[in-house]
Amino acid sequence: MTWLDRYHIDGLRVDAVASMLYLDYSRKPGQWIPNKYGGRENLEAIDFLRYANSTIHKYFPGALMIAEESTAWGGVTKPAKEGGLGFDLKWNMGWMHDTLEYFKKDPIHRTWHHNQLTFGMIYQHTERFMLSFSHDEVVHGKRSLLFKMAAHSISDKARQLRALFAWMWGWPGKKTLFMGSEFGQASEWAYDKSLDWHLLQYLDHEGIRLLITDLNRFYSQNRFLCQSDYDQQSFQWINAHDANSSVLSFVRFGRQPEEVLLVVANFTPVPRPAYRVGVPREGLWVELLNTNSQKYGGTGEGNPQAVKSNPIRWDGRPHAIDLSLPGMTTLFFLLAPPPAAPDELPATVGETEDKTTSPFVSIESTGLS
Repeated sequence: MTWLDRYHIDGLRVDAVASMLYLDYSRKPGQWIPNKYGGRENLEAIDFLRYANSTIHKYFPGALMIAEESTAWGGVTKPAKEGGLGFDLKWNMGWMHDTLEYFKKDPIHRTWHHNQLTFGMIYQHTERFMLSFSHDEVVHGKRSLLFKMAAHSISDKARQLRALFAWMWGWPGKKTLFMGSEFGQASEWAYDKSLDWHLLQYLDHEGIRLLITDLNRFYSQNRFLCQSDYDQQSFQWINAHDANSSVLSFVRFGRQPEEVLLVVANFTPVPRPAYRVGVPREGLWVELLNTNSQKYGGTGEGNPQAVKSNPIRWDGRPHAIDLSLPGMTTLFFLLAPPPAAPDELPATVGETEDKTTSPFVSIESTGLS
């Protein structure tokens, strides 16, 4: 409480919660004493965590209590008064591990590991998860995120990392990166020296930084994404089965009919021209983010023009669009608003209209392509 009261921090991340919850954690038979019911749960630790979280939320409403808990303990983010531990968020360790293992594999082998990117949705809504590539993943010989990518050149590694970051921002859950990852630092993090900011003179690294900037802007200006993070109905797979192509697609819905994001990812270097994707709505689908953009250091291929849907049933959806999928690229599409009716047009020709509620005005003003 001192940290929150005197230092005004936003919240606390509690390390290694599992080691508190289980009496036999990292202990061999005979090295631990069961609780009064004969079980392995640490009843006093459970009571303490509930008390701590409840007390902090009582005196500091809005403060975040985040658990780094690596087991399948139920109710970590369930309120304490309902029998949970009372944390606000839990690091999604399973998603982090599976995703990084997938990207460590040579793209030619990814077809047999497709499930590592799809399995996480099975348990996605059992807790209030947040996505984290933390300090634990970039120290002690584990290599930086950039150097985990299965590629030989820095440019190819950067291209994969850009595709991974956009995939992460499209996936439900709050996002966190450890320092240096936001520009693809090459070396592991070291506590006793500065980050390698000099790498920003190279587009491979500056491009990653620009992408993170645009992803954050996109996420904050399309607020339905953060508002629907924990709504199970807001996520739908479009195609989670095309392992042969290592292509995945899903949609994120908001509360309003026009709030729909389509995410399509191609995780091999092989371009997929005229790749058909089912869509839930009829209309024009506009590519608003492309990790292969020249701005980020890519080659620029994509879908510069809005793509009109066709009344073709595909992927279990009533409409379909044909897309150009560059290799090793993640794409974001939003449904364009329908044209305004004549009586809805501004009365004065050339009058500037306030479009601050439109998901497209911010994209136009920031030059996203």
